Amino acid sequence: MWIGFVLALVVVVGAGAAGLIVVKPWTPEFRHGGLTVAEPPAPVRPAPKLVPAPPTAPAPSSAGIAAALAPVVANPDLGAFTGVVTDADSGVTLWGADPTRPQIPSSTAKILTTAAALLTLPSDQRVVTKVVAGASPNEAVLVGGGDPTLTAQPDGEGYYPGGARLSDLVDQIRTSGKPIDTVVVDVSAFAGATMAKGWDPIDIPEGSIAPIEAVMIDGGRLDPLVEYSPRTSTPALDAGRQLARALGLDPGRVRLGTAAAGAAELASVRSAPLRDRLRDMMVHSDNVLAETIGREVAVVTGHEPSFEGAVTAVGDTLRKAGFDLTGTSMYDSSGLSVDDRIPARVLDSILATAARADGDSAAGRDAVATAARPETDRLTATLAPLLDDLPVAGATGSLTSRYVNANRGAAGWVRAKTGTLTVASALVGYVLDRDGRVLTFALMSNDRPPEVSRPALDAVAGTLRNCGCS
Repeated sequence: MWIGFVLALVVVVGAGAAGLIVVKPWTPEFRHGGLTVAEPPAPVRPAPKLVPAPPTAPAPSSAGIAAALAPVVANPDLGAFTGVVTDADSGVTLWGADPTRPQIPSSTAKILTTAAALLTLPSDQRVVTKVVAGASPNEAVLVGGGDPTLTAQPDGEGYYPGGARLSDLVDQIRTSGKPIDTVVVDVSAFAGATMAKGWDPIDIPEGSIAPIEAVMIDGGRLDPLVEYSPRTSTPALDAGRQLARALGLDPGRVRLGTAAAGAAELASVRSAPLRDRLRDMMVHSDNVLAETIGREVAVVTGHEPSFEGAVTAVGDTLRKAGFDLTGTSMYDSSGLSVDDRIPARVLDSILATAARADGDSAAGRDAVATAARPETDRLTATLAPLLDDLPVAGATGSLTSRYVNANRGAAGWVRAKTGTLTVASALVGYVLDRDGRVLTFALMSNDRPPEVSRPALDAVAGTLRNCGCS
C-alpha cells in the first residue's frame, strides 16, 4: 500500500514538474495572463489645438443672419424679447430686435460690473480683513474690508478658491499674546442699506444673496460648500462669532462697533486677487461677490461704498470709456433687483468691444478712424479678460447643464453670461460661427418663466454657432 502511495506521489510530482515546465510561471507572459507585454510606446508631445479665429473668415451678412434667426426668434417662449448680434471683427451690428428697449437684465448686469472693475482696478488687487486692538483692554476688533470670501473651514478650503482663512487670523492673534475676552465687529467699510431696492428677502434663505456687509464667512452661506445654501441674515456678526469660537471665547460676547483710529493691528489676511474673484463671480453668477466688487469700484473712483455709490461708479466708469448707457437704470451691481433695466445694445457693445480683433488683423476692416485706433485697442485689451470669465456652454458654471441635450452642436462653442430671475432670462456672450467668424450677442427675454425661455434663448445662440451666413 505504501509503495502504491509513493508511486502515486511521484506521478503527481512529476506531472506537476512537467506542468511547470510548460506553463513557466516565472515568465512575464504567465504573470500577465499569458500575454506578451509590449515595450511602452515612445512618448508623444501633444500639439496645441487652440488657435485664434482666422482673420480671413468670411463676414456674415445682415440678410444671412436674419434669415437664419427668423424661425427661432419667432418662438413665443421668448416672451418680451429683445436682442442684437454684432460681428466682433468689424464692429458692425448684423441683426437686432428692438435692441434699445430696456429689459430686466438679471445676472447679465454683472458684465457692467466686471467691465468697470477691469477699467479701474489692478488685476492683482486684494481685499484685507484685519483684527486690531479694541478700546477696552481685552477687546479685539474684527475690521471688515469688504471681503466675503473669508472661510472658517478647518482645512481652509471654503466655498471660494483661494479665500482668506479665519484660522490664519486666529494664529496671528495668539502669537500677539494679547488677552481677549470680547470681539467687536466693525462693518463701517460699507455704507447705506444692506439690501437693495428690488431684492426679495426670500432670496436669503433660498441662497441667492446675503445682506451686504463688510465681512462675511463664505459669502454668508450656512453650509459653506453649497452654492445655493441658505444664507445668514447677520453675516458680519456671524463672522465675529466664528472668530470668537475659534479663539475659545463665548460667542455671546460679540457685538458690532467701530475700531479706534490708529488701533494696533493684531492680525490680517488678504483675499484672492481681483482676477480670480471676477472669474468666480462670472462663472458662478455670485451675487455677493458682484456687490462687494462694485463697492471696490466705488471706493477707487471716490464714491460712497454703498448700492447707490457702486451703481454710480460703474456707470460713470463705462461712460468715461465711451459706452452709451442710454436706457440703463440700475439699483445694484449683481442684477438681482427686479427693478434693474439695461438695453441689449448696451450689453452687446461691451462684449463686442472686448472681442474686437487687434489692430493689425482688423486693419482696414472697421470704421474706427486711424487716429482713434490706439485708444480703442487699449480699451479692447483692458476688457478682453472678460471673455475668459464667461461660462462655457455644456461645460462650466451656470452653463454646465445647458446645451447638453438640445442644441448640443453649440456646446463648447458658445461662451456667455447667463441671467435668471422669476420672469426674466438673458444670455450675453460670443460664439464662433461655422465659418470661423466671432459673433457677439445679447439676448433678453422678459415675461416668461426661465424654464420656458432659457431653451428658446439657447436655440438662438445655437443657431448663430451653426450659421455660415455670408
